[in-house]
Amino acid sequence: MKVQNICCIGAGYVGGPTMAVIAKKCPDIKVTVVDINQERIAAWNDENVDNIPVYEPGLSAVVAEARGRNLFFSTDVDKAIDEAEMIFISVNTPTKTYGEGKGQAADLKWIELCARQIARVAKGDKIVVEKSTLPVRTASTLKDILTHTGDGLSFQILSNPEFLAEGTAVEDLMDPDRVLIGGDQTPEGLNAIQALVDVYARWVPKDKILTTNVWSSELSKLTANAYLAQRVSSINSLSELCEFTEADINEVARAIGTDSRIGPKFLKASVGFGGSCFQKDILNLVYISRSYGLNEVADYWEQVIIMNDHQKRRFAKKIIKNLYNTVSGKKIAFLGWAFKKDTNDTRESAAIYVADHLLNEQSFIETYDPKVKKEQVYTDLDYLGSRSSEENRKNLTVGTDPYKVCEGAHAVAVLTEWDEFKTYDWKRIYDGMLKPAHVFDGRNILDKEALRSIGFQVHAIGTAD
Repeated sequence: MKVQNICCIGAGYVGGPTMAVIAKKCPDIKVTVVDINQERIAAWNDENVDNIPVYEPGLSAVVAEARGRNLFFSTDVDKAIDEAEMIFISVNTPTKTYGEGKGQAADLKWIELCARQIARVAKGDKIVVEKSTLPVRTASTLKDILTHTGDGLSFQILSNPEFLAEGTAVEDLMDPDRVLIGGDQTPEGLNAIQALVDVYARWVPKDKILTTNVWSSELSKLTANAYLAQRVSSINSLSELCEFTEADINEVARAIGTDSRIGPKFLKASVGFGGSCFQKDILNLVYISRSYGLNEVADYWEQVIIMNDHQKRRFAKKIIKNLYNTVSGKKIAFLGWAFKKDTNDTRESAAIYVADHLLNEQSFIETYDPKVKKEQVYTDLDYLGSRSSEENRKNLTVGTDPYKVCEGAHAVAVLTEWDEFKTYDWKRIYDGMLKPAHVFDGRNILDKEALRSIGFQVHAIGTAD
């Protein structure tokens, strides 16, 4: 099958960038990204491409090139489904907050609604591509719904997990380590796999396109994120040991990272990992393992989450301890709210949980992030339900000038590793703070000795004070 029309349901952090790059690389294929969120689609269609809802370096230029030529953003989901031979499903699959599997299992209600809508609208055979991160064997659920409600049409389900790192998503899409495509190992399934291979092969070398059965593909996505998160939790566990033994976690990481068997990536100690995938995918893995009675496997992976939660709590407690065991009424300046630099995504950001802990101790927080909007900060805090929306707005404010945010603060806490934080005039910040002035570097990006020479009390992850 030659694909001429692609539809993607979901205009978020995965669907938007992925479809933009496919449209750029395949100008003869019409790519339509649909979402029921009118405000989001309007943002994708904003005349000023700097206002698109997902911030990724290089993405605005890609959208500007392809939008209106063969890349379209629309709320008319039915029309896009009807026209497309290939439909990507890239909707949210959050961890369940209710019922069976609460706190661990993926909530697949949006996936099921997509399947039912495709079945209702489709007038011809379709290739349906799982792009959301999903539990193993979700493809069989999709197949079951489509087969029994799809008016006798043929639907092939493919798993094509994304392996994007936010902040480098465009680069990852343009030059991926690998593209993974899983499907049924039947003649029809293999034809569907080949149709998607042919799309990616327009710019990705064939040896980087891996094909598997659908189950291996689904599990590979969960496994990749679990392994990466495990490395972060492992180095963070050792960062606490370093603080007590006066070893330096940066030196330890450099030493072990030069071992070719280990490698240097994901050995950066921090206040903890965030983002939409790591925690969700590990919890998914834990839930699947427990559902099959594999309790030791589940316990093993759950410890990665336990360690990450501990690191965030530990950072907040370190601030309290060094401010004479109370932060009540004290101003703490937060630099960074996004879960990592070069993105405006705040999902599961460590900053949210550190702020929540300090607000429970009656501190006052002022925060600055170069890409996160004020309302997003309040949405993140309100979602936790720790206090009323009014209390959150009273006790936490969001600033637009980092120097004013730090003015009059007892301490500055670095929660995101934005490069610009390294270039600030820290003498100016010091002069405007209450003394003794503390800096808590949750990302190990600042020059500790330079800060100490100014007069700061410096507390960095994985090093003795």
